[in-house]
Amino acid sequence: MAAEPKRVPIPKNGVDYRGKVVLAPMVRSGELPSRLLALKYGADLVWGPETVDKAIIGTTRKVCERTSTVYWSRQPSNGFKNKELNPHNRESVIYRIHPTLESKQLIFQVGTASPTLAVQAARLVAGDVAGIDVNAGCPKPFSTSGGMGAALLQEPGKLCSILRALVEEVGKEFEIGISVKIRILDTPEETEALVRKLVATGITGLTVHCRTTPMRPRERAIRDQLRMIAGVCKEAGVACLMNGDVENREQALQLAEEYGVDGGMIATSAEKNSSVFRAKADGGPAPWREVVRHYIEYAMAVDNRWGNTKFLLAQLIPGKQQAPFRLDQCKTHVDLVNALGFEDLLSKARELDEITGMNIKPDVKSGRALKRAAAREANKSEAKKSKVQEVVNGQVDQEKEELTTAMAAAIAA
Repeated sequence: MAAEPKRVPIPKNGVDYRGKVVLAPMVRSGELPSRLLALKYGADLVWGPETVDKAIIGTTRKVCERTSTVYWSRQPSNGFKNKELNPHNRESVIYRIHPTLESKQLIFQVGTASPTLAVQAARLVAGDVAGIDVNAGCPKPFSTSGGMGAALLQEPGKLCSILRALVEEVGKEFEIGISVKIRILDTPEETEALVRKLVATGITGLTVHCRTTPMRPRERAIRDQLRMIAGVCKEAGVACLMNGDVENREQALQLAEEYGVDGGMIATSAEKNSSVFRAKADGGPAPWREVVRHYIEYAMAVDNRWGNTKFLLAQLIPGKQQAPFRLDQCKTHVDLVNALGFEDLLSKARELDEITGMNIKPDVKSGRALKRAAAREANKSEAKKSKVQEVVNGQVDQEKEELTTAMAAAIAA
């Protein structure tokens, strides 16, 4: 009789990654309404966007009863801190979650290069999420220049120390799992050596993006190391997810079976249409218009940042379909629902625009706008004065010329 495969115990408040198809951590595309949309269409777990440790350290946890959300925020570093003196200086929201709809399926990903800072950041959110994930795969300069993301792949000792600190000081206290997301290295031998070190730190899950650090999304994922990585994880009892060119639920599960991994993570395809998580038996991917409507409903329900809402709509609406809606000209939620033809959402849109002040005309919306308006009026006034002076000067010159002509005529007579 075959022995049961080894499995690292899943903490009481944690979640097992096995058998899951999940939403990848994506900057901008992993904000709250996007996560809720993915869950609606069947995602088993959702990763929030990478949040740098120093960005969330020093924030205050707050509850918004109106939206049923929890968020971590701080006052902006510029401008007045006294809202009575500067009512437009709104707090900066660093991270927002919906406890009822996602907390048991939400993984917080931290960008860090320090065990101490990683623990400080993770402790702020650990009681509200199902797991903490360390980003050791982002190749972008804003991450690697700080020694975070894919830069950690070149410092396995530091990466392991970060994971051990999180396991001991956060995972055990809050009874949640700690995981890591990596990329493959240049050779299978290098990747195997790294993975063996990582799975010995006490983590419950590992996600491998099947691209090397220099590779970009347009380059096809490399899966020839995947079976080996899955084998190393299984030996240690650690769940293994794969990422890279996974397009839908069926493909994720098929690839998991083919390569022996425990599940799949979807990124780009989910950014374009969150319904890729829905199984074919349940209807499969939905038409873009249905997805967009649900997205707008979620975005308005949780007070999503206006810029982020417009960015995601530009991803969800197919390129050839965007022109008639003129999203670039939409300045309010009312503009948006009118442009898309969702008139039944107008009442909610008006209410939100009123609450957020988006219905206030730009010329009175901020002190800077007022100053610009005053400057324009001053310039107009100066231009008027200049014009009047030109007329006066012209009249004087004409009178001088007429007088000179009359005197010359009198002398000649």
